[in-house]
Amino acid sequence: MFWHKWFVPKAFNSGFLPEKDGHLVAFAEFGNPKGVPILVFNGGPGGSFKPKRARFANLRKYRVIMFDQRGCGRSLPLGKTQNNTTQDLLDDASRLLEYLKIKQKIIIRGASWGSTLALLWAEQNPQKVSKLLLSQIFLANKEFLDWEFDGAGYIYPEFVEELKKESKGKINSYYNKLIQSNNINYQLKSINRLGWYERICGSMEPKFSEFDCVSDEELASHRIYMHYSANNLFLGNNEILDNIDKIKNIEVIMVHNRLDLICPFKGAYDIKKSLPNSKLIAVPEFGHVGNLIHKIIKKEFGAILK
Repeated sequence: MFWHKWFVPKAFNSGFLPEKDGHLVAFAEFGNPKGVPILVFNGGPGGSFKPKRARFANLRKYRVIMFDQRGCGRSLPLGKTQNNTTQDLLDDASRLLEYLKIKQKIIIRGASWGSTLALLWAEQNPQKVSKLLLSQIFLANKEFLDWEFDGAGYIYPEFVEELKKESKGKINSYYNKLIQSNNINYQLKSINRLGWYERICGSMEPKFSEFDCVSDEELASHRIYMHYSANNLFLGNNEILDNIDKIKNIEVIMVHNRLDLICPFKGAYDIKKSLPNSKLIAVPEFGHVGNLIHKIIKKEFGAILK
C-alpha cells in the first residue's frame, strides 16, 4: 500500500500514559485498531513522532503505535532531564504496550537512535517481537560515539577544531552545561554549535548557521539530546552486540546509506555479521537521510507491510 505523499493519517486513539517519575508520555495510534501492531521508536535522543510517518505501513491492515520520548514533543514536562535515561525510554515502550493491552507479537520500526532503542528493546523482550524493520543503524557503542568527533573530524576538521577550542576539549559536557542553563544566550550558543554539528556531518558544503530564537519544543529536543550525549547515552560500551544472540530468531531487515557520516555503515554491517539471516540493503547515497534511502525504505518495508 502506497499512500500519497500529502496524506496525513489521523489518530484513532491518543493520550498520555499514566504519570511515572514526574513524566507524562504522549502516544498516538494510527490505522486499524484490530490490525497487527507496529511499535515505532523515534530518532534523537530527543525525538518525537509525526503522524505522516505512519504512512510506511498499510493502515487498513496494521496498527501503528507511536510515542514521544520523555521530555520531548507532546510529552510533559518539556525538556525534563530527571529520570530520563535510555532504560526509562525502553520501560515506557513496555508500559505503553501494557496500557494498550497488546499481548501478541509486534513488529518494531526504528531509524537512527530509534534503531538503537528498537534493538535494545527487542533484546530485552525477544519473545514479544516478530520483525525488526531498521534504517540508519546506530549501535551507540564507544566506537560510534568516538566517531562523532574523532572519525567525522577527519572530514570536517575545522568544525571539530572550533568545538574543541571553545569547549577546551570537553565538547559534550561543555555544551550540555550551556543548554541546561536558564540563560537563553547560552542555550542558543549550544544549539548553534553542537546542535548544528549533526547537520554539518550531512553536508557537502557545511557551515555553522545561527538561530536567534527557537521554539520551546526545539529547545527541549536539544536539551534532551545533549543530556544523553553528555552521559554516553546511558549505555555500556557494547550492549547491543554483546546481547545480539538474543534476537537471532527474529526477522531483521536493515536499510542504510553507504556514505552516512552520522551513523556509519559499519554499524549495520556489524549487525549483519552477527545475524547472518538478517537482510541488509546498502543504499548508494551520501548523508544520513535523502530521497533515495526513503524510496528504498518505502519499497522494502512496503513489500513486507502491504
